[in-house]
Amino acid sequence: MAKLELTLACGDYEIIRPLKDGTVKPDGIELNVLTAMDSTTRHYRFLRNRDFDVGEVSGSSYIASKDKGFGFDALPVFLHRRFRHGFIFINTSKGIKSPKDLIGRKVGLKQYQSTALLWLRGLLDHEYGVPFKSIDWYTELAEAVEFTPPPGLNLQRIPDDKSIETMLAEGEIDALIHPDLIAPLVNKDPRVGRLFPNYKAEEIAFYKRTQIFPIMHVLGIKHEIVEKYPWVPVNLFHAFERAKEIGMQRMENPRVAPLAWYREAWEEQEEILGPDPWEYGLTPNNAKQLDMLAGFSHEQGLTSRRLTLDELFLPVGQGHKRGKVFRI
Repeated sequence: MAKLELTLACGDYEIIRPLKDGTVKPDGIELNVLTAMDSTTRHYRFLRNRDFDVGEVSGSSYIASKDKGFGFDALPVFLHRRFRHGFIFINTSKGIKSPKDLIGRKVGLKQYQSTALLWLRGLLDHEYGVPFKSIDWYTELAEAVEFTPPPGLNLQRIPDDKSIETMLAEGEIDALIHPDLIAPLVNKDPRVGRLFPNYKAEEIAFYKRTQIFPIMHVLGIKHEIVEKYPWVPVNLFHAFERAKEIGMQRMENPRVAPLAWYREAWEEQEEILGPDPWEYGLTPNNAKQLDMLAGFSHEQGLTSRRLTLDELFLPVGQGHKRGKVFRI
């Protein structure tokens, strides 16, 4: 019997390598794996163009798309997580020393809807006392899912001939929250620095306080596939679990990466974050932070109401104590 052919678009991660090279094959499914796109393009093409059957997608944009009735569901597979305190950049001439110094300032964003920036606005508000409406926001890109800014939010797009990173360096804006390292910082431009110079210590303290290693992306799937083939989500979920297991086993070997203190970094991560920081499924910890993200989305005007996790994620269980041991 022919396998169901599906196209998967995702990042080129070690934890999906076994799916890409065919070491792991989802039962009954033939995957065509695409990994060459940058994440912003992938998210837009998946949600707007419906170019792929399954796609790693921005958690924030997915939640917004679900609120607007787009035809997608999601599996609790989280291919990308990242602490974000080190991604708040400042113009060094503006006298910004602490988070509260951002109040009343002009702050740039790549796009308002980005998951990284949704997290950071929420954390600035709830952890540092910086209300998101107290800042004048400037964005560069069109949103993956269009939305109407809530009353009291000052949000505007910069002209197409301007770069949000150049605007920061030249002082047209005071700070910039960005999902990636920005060129002026990488090039050691003295006009640009970080809000948290010792960001790693800030992130570790945040994790110890909250147990949150922020989820950035979820695994989206077209709703019509789930309706027609209800067995697909569970089979995909377990294939991703197995691929991650193989990927983590491979990465545990210090010879894999050309880094002098790689093993020490691996052991430090395990000591702080535990043995499986990339855990999948709606575990208590994952559910807590996804619910927080859905709350931030509603608070910040991206959704009309606070969506529940049952609305957002497909069930992938196989019954109590089932699926662990293969029997014939």
